[in-house]
Amino acid sequence: MDVRTRFVVLFCLIGLTCADPVKFKDCGSSSGKVAMVDITPCTSQPCELHKGQSYSVNVTFNSAVVSQTSTAVVHGVIAGVPIPFPIPIEDGCKSGIQCPIQMKQQYHYLNSLPVKSEYPSIKLVVKWELRDDNKNDLFCINFPVQIVS
Repeated sequence: MDVRTRFVVLFCLIGLTCADPVKFKDCGSSSGKVAMVDITPCTSQPCELHKGQSYSVNVTFNSAVVSQTSTAVVHGVIAGVPIPFPIPIEDGCKSGIQCPIQMKQQYHYLNSLPVKSEYPSIKLVVKWELRDDNKNDLFCINFPVQIVS
């Protein structure tokens, strides 16, 4: 590896280690355990989500079960009321996870969170679940966001 390549690799690794993971609360991950949540771009917390933009959501988790499938369910929780939040790909097996999911393996789930321009400017909590074959949560996370213009 030449010096320039080593510098680029080192720079990328430093960038990854300096990134702040998103603060989240586990909301009932019965079939797995979340290691880290990252939303890109998110420079402050709660994350400011700009209308008309899309955000990358990456959840690193460990599975406690075997599952042939995985399905994402996302809600925006406003004043305690969950409102369905559509995402482009609900199939977790098409979102960075190689299925079947194996027990005691780590996975990196990756999906996008589109913020429609017609959404109101509001603070809310995003509840993101990834369910296994039995509709149990491989992970369930809550994280605060603020939708802005």
